[in-house]
Amino acid sequence: MSIMIREGCVDVVVNCAGYGLAGAAEDTSVDEARALMETNFFGVFRVCRAVLPVMRFQSEGYIVNISSIGGLIGIPFQSLYSASKFAVEGFTEALRAEVQRFGIRVVMIEPGDFHTGFTEHRHKAFEADENSAYKDRFEKALGVMEADEMKGPSPEKIGHLLEKIITTRSPRLRYRVGPVSEKATVELKKIMPSKLFERAIMWYYQII
Repeated sequence: MSIMIREGCVDVVVNCAGYGLAGAAEDTSVDEARALMETNFFGVFRVCRAVLPVMRFQSEGYIVNISSIGGLIGIPFQSLYSASKFAVEGFTEALRAEVQRFGIRVVMIEPGDFHTGFTEHRHKAFEADENSAYKDRFEKALGVMEADEMKGPSPEKIGHLLEKIITTRSPRLRYRVGPVSEKATVELKKIMPSKLFERAIMWYYQII
């Protein structure tokens, strides 16, 4: 590992690579789904495997995996993106328990909508622009997503949070960051009847 050779240690790893894939599940090919998971989940897994032997040898280190509020709530027409982030959630939670005894601190940041290049670089499932049975509802939902992202706060807030995490001796597992309404929605999911919450999400994304 070139960083280890050059620096002699690996103190912090932030797994933030990823991209969005929008479209109905039925309109998403297996190849498109596989490519997304290769980046958003298996990319995180591979980087963690690479640095864990070094951090175990050091008896310290921080691994910060960037998840998403979409990893806590399934977002309509982003089913594969949500699946990748749900996978990151489960993986990170288990990994933290496995490596804690070696002095390795594993943490997740769960951002809501921020104004970044994510919106313009989101991929669409190839068949989503064809004569899809989902086309009208997909376009409405995507419009809501893009509007929320474009009016979101600056990602500098996430950078400040990251600095706080890596200067904390005992960071917690999850750090949620973003608009208050989005963070509150995660809490509502815990207490609302599931059918009512489901309809609220569908109403918000204008698909009912």
